[in-house]
Amino acid sequence: MSTDQRVSEQSVSARRIVVVGNGMVGARFAEEVARLDPEGERVHVTVVGTEHHPAYNRVLLSGVVAGDYTPDQINLPVPRTPGVSVRTGVSATALDTVERRVDLDDGTHLPYDELVLATGARAAFPPIPGVSASDGVPGEGVSALRDLADCERLLSLVRPGAPVVVLGGGVLGLEAARGLVGRGARVCVVESSPWIMRRQIDQSAAKVLASCYEDLGVSVHSWRVASRWIPGTGLELDDGRVLPGDALVVTAGVRANTELAKAAGIEAEHGVLVDDTLATSDARVHAIGDCAQHPGGGAGLVQPGWEQASVLARRLTGAAPQARYSGARPLTRLKAQGIELTAFGLVQEDDLGPEVETVTVSDPYGRRYAKLTVSEERVVGAVLLGFAQAAATLSQLYDTGAPVPADRLALLQGLPTAAPGEQAGQGAAAPALVCRCNAVSREDIEQAWLDGARTREGIAERTRATTGCGGCVRDVNALLSGMGSGRSAEPVG
Repeated sequence: MSTDQRVSEQSVSARRIVVVGNGMVGARFAEEVARLDPEGERVHVTVVGTEHHPAYNRVLLSGVVAGDYTPDQINLPVPRTPGVSVRTGVSATALDTVERRVDLDDGTHLPYDELVLATGARAAFPPIPGVSASDGVPGEGVSALRDLADCERLLSLVRPGAPVVVLGGGVLGLEAARGLVGRGARVCVVESSPWIMRRQIDQSAAKVLASCYEDLGVSVHSWRVASRWIPGTGLELDDGRVLPGDALVVTAGVRANTELAKAAGIEAEHGVLVDDTLATSDARVHAIGDCAQHPGGGAGLVQPGWEQASVLARRLTGAAPQARYSGARPLTRLKAQGIELTAFGLVQEDDLGPEVETVTVSDPYGRRYAKLTVSEERVVGAVLLGFAQAAATLSQLYDTGAPVPADRLALLQGLPTAAPGEQAGQGAAAPALVCRCNAVSREDIEQAWLDGARTREGIAERTRATTGCGGCVRDVNALLSGMGSGRSAEPVG
């Protein structure tokens, strides 16, 4: 039998999966399917994406703005297997869940046995005069930062030494501000909440973080509401001040792309509703990533999206029909050169009951802040600004639910500690995750090194570590340095 005949027979017998969306999560689903079914014997996946670009790491767009990466350097792997095909520059226009068919804007149709919605989310432009037109198109001098087209638009507006205003003091806004500083822009950040990163960190941490940004030349304006954008002039605030700006970057939230699902009668609220199997109200239609709404959360973060992609790939290929997605344990890392911030769990004062212990270290002069919250001898939250070693250790304790060491202060300082009933340095521990986005442990990296991966790029190729948010680059480099010198690297988790 010829190769062509074998592929033809496989294409007839293989179940057809259509993925709408070629972003980070849709591409990861296809990659996982290719890994589980390399010959395409069980399923054939067709991915369709609106953008003409190959799939790329959107988390690193602020790095493209800063000039740390070129667009090609953030491209994601494209599966090269018989069972996966990718079509770029084409959009789905309608779903027929009765005929099981996806209609495309080039006039073609894709029949499916299973459909995966990975349509992501789009920038939300607030109803402020001058910010957007009635059809949602950005106003003159206004840009979001959700895709490569936004990067190109933004960079066309920004000149070294020119003023730029960032509307939104969340993670994306702060990362965009740091990237713009790298381009030589003079940047102001406007946040309507009482403090920046209001959802992730407490007010005391935000004050220290704002000082870090002031050191970079970024002016932070919290608890201020924008009144209107004046092209060529700047952003007018509710107190009458006008912040000068040649460009306005809007990072004030996102909206899930649910229109296709809703038009097909699939249940959706803020996102497309899914259960633990990642199925929608139509059992043959699934949703993952930013467009999905699961009771356990996960939208807006790459790690849960990739976990959903892995779970669904295992289910639909038959590799693990029992696989389930149980929800997210969000951890935020601010990716801003020169600033190391990790935050997770319960940290807001309003969320802390009387049974929660809190240890805080505040060093505004040194631009450092740490807050650890413990309940029933378990880490339930932390904010760590400038405490990189403690961030790695506490993240592991949070992930594993292991008992917290008795000396909480030593833990924050990165000193050797012991859990209750253990001697310092003893006791079994769960594998330390170095890369949370891809669930890569220290042991995985050490094994890749033994198998011949001697560079960060080699480690990334073998394990995927550093290919997510980029927050583990420092830890991976430290491990490589230690192994390359013939000694054991310092623990990273």
